[in-house]
Amino acid sequence: MPFAEGYVLPVDKPLGWTSSDVVRKVKVLLRRLGHRKIKIGHAGTLDPLATGVLLVCIGRATKRAEELQAEQKEYLAGLELGATTPSFDREHPVDRTYPFEHITRESVEEALIDMYLAGVSTRQVDDISRLLWGERMPSQTLSDKLKKVYEDIDRWRNRPLTDRSYPYLFVDGVWHKRAWGGSVENVSVLVAIGVDDTGHREVIGVTEGMKEDKASWVSFFQWLRGRGLDGVKLIVGDKCMGMLEAVGEVFPDAKYQRCTVHFYRNVFSVVPKSKVKIVAKMLKAIHAQENKKASREKAKAVIAELRAMKLKEAAKKVEDGIEETLTYCDFPSEHWTRIRTNNVIERLNREIRRRTRVVGTFPDGNSALMLVCARLRHVAGTQWGNKKYMNMKHLEAAIDDASIAG
Repeated sequence: MPFAEGYVLPVDKPLGWTSSDVVRKVKVLLRRLGHRKIKIGHAGTLDPLATGVLLVCIGRATKRAEELQAEQKEYLAGLELGATTPSFDREHPVDRTYPFEHITRESVEEALIDMYLAGVSTRQVDDISRLLWGERMPSQTLSDKLKKVYEDIDRWRNRPLTDRSYPYLFVDGVWHKRAWGGSVENVSVLVAIGVDDTGHREVIGVTEGMKEDKASWVSFFQWLRGRGLDGVKLIVGDKCMGMLEAVGEVFPDAKYQRCTVHFYRNVFSVVPKSKVKIVAKMLKAIHAQENKKASREKAKAVIAELRAMKLKEAAKKVEDGIEETLTYCDFPSEHWTRIRTNNVIERLNREIRRRTRVVGTFPDGNSALMLVCARLRHVAGTQWGNKKYMNMKHLEAAIDDASIAG
């Protein structure tokens, strides 16, 4: 048999053998058949305590290992509820037991819904359901439980904001695909994170913004104000004309800080790749100064240097946009690193994108909104907790300053 041309050998791996053990034994057999210099590998790995099919790739078939690993597989396992071992597998005897009588089919279904909303794909939820009961969770059960969860999320999304003030507001939009009028379009979900007067972060607003235009932002901001949002001193976000106009209209007393990271990226868009690193150092030097006056002076020097480097477009972008990136200087210096970028919301947006990429295209706006809200609530609840994001006493001490009080 021409093994060198490529051959996939399915082996029923016995208990106790490693995947490498199987490969070694196949090599011995091939040598006995006269095939001494031939590549051999395995597609995937089976634990020594697992039995079943292991695909051994021989010769040119080793190039197909990744392709074969991606094929659908089926695993059968026996579970013992309420028992653990030191290694969490069968290599050691059970050392602890726990009560499990309270675990019911209904409680497991609730957990599956929570998993789905926390970022686990529907396929994985379906696989777990089949593993537990040998069948999918009934669609009506899933629908009824999702309806209950959606109602809870909607109450959270529309909760009053009247019991405290939010001096700092971070806003952004994240895009996803949804079905619209028989076609698939890109629409945005608008997100707002507030830092309250005690210094804690909170997701205070999430809504679908359609095209992220002025009308969407005005509606979003008015909805926040209608729920009691008050005391906003600074709004941090990327430069979006629709959003900027909406800020002036709905929050006339608040100041606007353009995210410095987005500002840098905008400048880099007209800078050759070979010069991005040096330009990045120049821009960061502007925002490393001890006050706004020094930053302005540094910006003038950077603009002149960019022109000397024949980067006229970059110089123009810095000249036109630098002032709106320096608003943070009007606030306590202890807060500067927190309020001059939109990083706090960008991290959440990455979580949203991770989850929405799994879904692909949403059938409607509500399903996308509910999933995003659930994910944001989960991340904020599990990762933020009661941790203070900044010490607001510094702002209280400076609030008499007319430049902040507005």
